[in-house]
Amino acid sequence: MDLKRINDHVSVSGQIQPEDVATLKLLGFTTIVNNRPDGEAPDQPGGAEIEAAALAAGLAYHAIPLGRDGVNPDMVARTKAVLEGSDGKVFCYCRSGTRSTTLWALSQAGEEPAEAIIAQAAEAGYDMSHLAGYLGQN
Repeated sequence: MDLKRINDHVSVSGQIQPEDVATLKLLGFTTIVNNRPDGEAPDQPGGAEIEAAALAAGLAYHAIPLGRDGVNPDMVARTKAVLEGSDGKVFCYCRSGTRSTTLWALSQAGEEPAEAIIAQAAEAGYDMSHLAGYLGQN
């Protein structure tokens, strides 16, 4: 698991395994967000496996899969609601962390200046500069 910290509240990574959930709990995460649709790769654990591990560890779990159809306003709103409703640190994953970072960035539009959102993502290794026009909107 290659954990990348976006800010004090949110971190992202690529695909995790059910056994990674215990480590996430030890690191202080309270919520897991799965942004990867099931079935993208043959070796990928299903979301239900990660969900079962999360619930067994006492972590909240949310599935907001971002697939070939791309981002829609509902995904952004759901991401924002999870981030705002979490009582602790939130961990989001997809295949590489890019989709998770994209949804995080879009959910922050209007909350922070676009430059700050882009800088936080860049610090974690993700280029979100292509979203600048969207991030400046409320």
